[in-house]
Amino acid sequence: MRKIQFGETTQKRRGASRPGGKAAAAFLGQLALSGLAFNAAAEPSVYPTGVTRYDPAKAFNSYVLFSGADKITRLIDLNGNVVHDWKYEGFPSVALDPALAGGNRGHVLVTLARADASGTGLVPGRAIPEINKTIGEVDWDGKTVWEWGGDKAPGGAADQHHDWRRLPNGNTLILANLLHPVPGFSQPQVLDDVIYEIEPGGAIVWKWIASEHLDEFGFAPNELNLIRNAKTADYLHVNNMSVLGANHWFSGGDKRFDPDNVLIDSRNANVTVIIDKKTGKIVWALGPHYPANDLLPRGKKQVPRPVDQISGQHDAHLIPEGLPGAGNLLVFDNQGEAGYPPVPLAVTGGSRVLEIDPIKQEIVWEYTGESSGRPGWTFQ
Repeated sequence: MRKIQFGETTQKRRGASRPGGKAAAAFLGQLALSGLAFNAAAEPSVYPTGVTRYDPAKAFNSYVLFSGADKITRLIDLNGNVVHDWKYEGFPSVALDPALAGGNRGHVLVTLARADASGTGLVPGRAIPEINKTIGEVDWDGKTVWEWGGDKAPGGAADQHHDWRRLPNGNTLILANLLHPVPGFSQPQVLDDVIYEIEPGGAIVWKWIASEHLDEFGFAPNELNLIRNAKTADYLHVNNMSVLGANHWFSGGDKRFDPDNVLIDSRNANVTVIIDKKTGKIVWALGPHYPANDLLPRGKKQVPRPVDQISGQHDAHLIPEGLPGAGNLLVFDNQGEAGYPPVPLAVTGGSRVLEIDPIKQEIVWEYTGESSGRPGWTFQ
């Protein structure tokens, strides 16, 4: 996923609904007890490093938790000041609500140990030469309070990637890879996407494997043939997983939006789906087929309108209750090369953030480079 400036794009529209803002709120009490403070006023830009722009009047004033290339997880304020750090990386690091951590503030989910995964013979199609061997929960001081992987994980490694969640029942839901042969695929082994629900003791109590549900995604027969003969073993590359949570669609009687159901998106196949937690079946889908984009500049298009061509998307999630647009889907449409077959893309490029009514499947709000009076390609 490409760089987005803090305080811009989605924070401007939905600041509190972004993962960093919501998750970081769990740390407020801990920060007060620690005697830490932050400056809520805007500071001058320090481009090309740090926070390039922060307008407090247009952004939800919160904290951002992220893992850097130096394998350190940092908590920063929106001026870019480091408030706290943990000597662990994460894919990603996740701040836990105290209600999901035994009432303890300042706990995070991180990677505890990595394992080498280089070589196409070991892990075909994998872009990152390491995998997560052990993952876990650490407290404010970095002490491990829970871990999973090794002998308890299939293949001896957690292999978690992109997303994980602590559930209200105390279990942990993780998105992982599973390297295994799948009948009908040309690749000898497929780098499949799998979701595990893990109880605190380490047992897997629920499992969902993508290749077992390909017929439910909405692919046409010729598209399924392309998928099964993909040149990469990472044929779907699911890069996002979230739990729906409370929403008015379910309260209004739409059982597809059960708060326990799981939302994922496939970056390589241009499709976002909801998985019924009870049955494992896909019960709702956006894509893989969309109307083509017309030639109007995106910033000039009217909303609402049917969802047009999404490609290479990231971070699909429902806006939580209590926020503007609650129940709508937010997704970062990266407009990267993807699809079976690959979809045509605009020559000039340019990503966009879309807010989508999931029932009508209409775009009700969007952000592009043109929304800020700039060419579309300036927002990547």
